[in-house]
Amino acid sequence: MESTDHETINQTNEAIKAWVATDGLDFGIRLVTALLIFVIGKCLAKIISGAINHAFARSKMDVTLNQFLTKIAYTILLIVVVLAALDRVGVKTTSMVAIIGAAGLAIGLAMQGSLANFAAGVMIILFRPFKSGDFINAGGIMGIVEEISIFTTNLRTPDNLAVIVPNAQITGGSITNFSAKDTRRVDMTFGISYDDNISAAKEAIWAVLKADARVLKDPESIVGVMELADSSVNIVVRPWVNRDDYWAVRMDMMEKVKAALESNGCSIPFPQRDVHIHQTENKNT
Repeated sequence: MESTDHETINQTNEAIKAWVATDGLDFGIRLVTALLIFVIGKCLAKIISGAINHAFARSKMDVTLNQFLTKIAYTILLIVVVLAALDRVGVKTTSMVAIIGAAGLAIGLAMQGSLANFAAGVMIILFRPFKSGDFINAGGIMGIVEEISIFTTNLRTPDNLAVIVPNAQITGGSITNFSAKDTRRVDMTFGISYDDNISAAKEAIWAVLKADARVLKDPESIVGVMELADSSVNIVVRPWVNRDDYWAVRMDMMEKVKAALESNGCSIPFPQRDVHIHQTENKNT
């Protein structure tokens, strides 16, 4: 009985030695090779992602987008390295790739809104229809841009409210950038009575425009009759000013032009309707 046990042990030892001499040695070589692939691949992934980061920085890309895209590139390269290392060890990576693809598809479907905002954020950062500090009207919100991130844009409204707007909402419609140009035209309309002297009214308005140093000489201002309305003769006034002076000039002009018209005998009419009552006799009485 003891001799049988010794024979079994010897056979087991011989089998282990034979496995180590053949398959074990081959597995060890493949394991070492896989480790080398992982270490070298990880270093190459860092070098490549660093080169991408440097290239984006030289192109003056937004820092947030630069960091985000660099991390994505590094993650993709690292996944490729890990799959290559596992394949060298003997792990079947085909099923793993299929699982990763299916998981990516499921995540993409679940995050359609976020991905749309991300794509819109990339477009905003790349094409720069506006920048931080600009006063814009986008996504149905009017305000000053405080921050542009990957998924949202932070605006501060004129009454000092913080509004976070999804980027897809901004790029989904028209964008009006009031800060894009250095100068703006102030469009105003003043109505005078049909009995008033049009020439006198225009001269009074021109006097107000020329007295204001904020009104630019070039482009030249426009003052002219635009419409013969139901109750008034409408005169348009269109001076050009620097962008930062727009609201101040507009409010001042409204007050000063009204006072100038009144001092020159012009009245600003209000809508009115004449009602004529005709009395008729009742023939039945």
